[in-house]
Amino acid sequence: MTDLTRLTLAGARDALRKKEITSLELTEAYIAAIGEGKVLNAFVTETPEKAREMAKASDARLAKGEGGPLEGLPLGIKDLFATKGVLTTACSHILDGFTPPYESQVTANLWRDGAVMLGKLNNDEFAMGSSNETSYYGPVVNPWRRKGSDAKIVPGGSSGGSSSAVAAKLCLAATATDTGGSIRQPAAFTGTVGVKPTYGRCSRWGIVAFASSLDQAGPIARDVRDAAIMLRSMAGHDEKDATSVDMPVPDYEAALGQSVKGLKVGIPREYRIDGMPAEIDALWTKGVEWLKAAGAEIVDVSLPHTKYALPTYYIVAPAECSSNLARYDGVRYGLRVEGKDITDLYEKTRAAGFGPEVKRRVLIGTYVLSAGYYDAYYLKAQQVRTLIARDFAEAYRKCDVLLTPTAPSAAFAIGEKTADPLSMYLNDVFTVTVNLAGLPGISVPAGLSSDGLPLGLQLIGRTFDEETLFRAAYALEEAARFTAEPEVWWRA
Repeated sequence: MTDLTRLTLAGARDALRKKEITSLELTEAYIAAIGEGKVLNAFVTETPEKAREMAKASDARLAKGEGGPLEGLPLGIKDLFATKGVLTTACSHILDGFTPPYESQVTANLWRDGAVMLGKLNNDEFAMGSSNETSYYGPVVNPWRRKGSDAKIVPGGSSGGSSSAVAAKLCLAATATDTGGSIRQPAAFTGTVGVKPTYGRCSRWGIVAFASSLDQAGPIARDVRDAAIMLRSMAGHDEKDATSVDMPVPDYEAALGQSVKGLKVGIPREYRIDGMPAEIDALWTKGVEWLKAAGAEIVDVSLPHTKYALPTYYIVAPAECSSNLARYDGVRYGLRVEGKDITDLYEKTRAAGFGPEVKRRVLIGTYVLSAGYYDAYYLKAQQVRTLIARDFAEAYRKCDVLLTPTAPSAAFAIGEKTADPLSMYLNDVFTVTVNLAGLPGISVPAGLSSDGLPLGLQLIGRTFDEETLFRAAYALEEAARFTAEPEVWWRA
């Protein structure tokens, strides 16, 4: 086999089991690819020696016929997941030098199933961003380019390192997290598949917290099958996480290829927003036609409180981040800037350690939680959040899944929106509702923009009904037949 990195996760799994290749060969191919793709800035910490050790151990298990579901498969890990003995910074200056003495539950599940760690992937600082431009380690570059342009474009955020690395074939698949769209939007921007599972499906233990009632781990992969394989290993009950749900994890891969005949697909009328580009609307219409041709029944539904979703999200998320980030004070771990007293130490450490976007959200969050404003803002936002969840519950009385665009545009150039936070926040207009309601969602690449950049369609499912979501997503993928790839320009 000439280029091992062209294998999908499922293809590599099958080749390893048939002993056509070894995990070490596969791992070496990815280590070389990472070295050639440094201009993308997708990895912030590389672990080649650890990867080789894990690959050799996998080969030994495979030789005995003892391999796990992910045995010998090299993955990238978002820098939000604690990895024992490996630098974990959430891509923030304030966590400089932090090496966890423990493993996140999600990554522990992956290692249990035999996966190999290639390193830690870049992300927006503390997962706060929609373009991966807020990382202390600099922006990640999308391997895709606009037609006829050399301008570097964003890979989406906050999981931009994950989406860029998967799209550029620097890893087979990657872990990611989604607080308001941070798995699905980067997947749409890079022509990959991203799954945000139901809140509680994957443990949050050992994942650096942004907004605890919204954060959820999930995979970014090359296709729907690979995403299904990844999620099965990542998911599961964890007693250490009070929000983790104790219920069986289905074999998501088994749901792929099942007929969608009779499946009711809802089209929410409120998602046809003013100013939506014609090409996004046209792709959405095409998605409807594809699912209809596959036997699904299309129904119109209403989600009347959608217009309040973004303002609700940008009250709830900053409030929770303000609380969660209070622990970073320079006393116990990470960056420490000495001061004349303890208060001065706190102030100087946090001023030096946090970037502008994190400071902005901490300040907003502290404001909405302060005396006199809590009822007017935070409490009101939680009430609206309940109404948004109720809208979805009503819609699911008429349908099984919802189909929407993933993002309101294709990827944009680095630096294009950094001066306009509001414009940046609008990237999440189709995705934040899913987090507010705790639902599962998936983005599937479905076409190209007029500039030749990937566009994604989003499917939203009922709570803990990822099987139906994967079944519909596979049918959508089969109909879209998205085979476009970025032209390789980044190799050193």
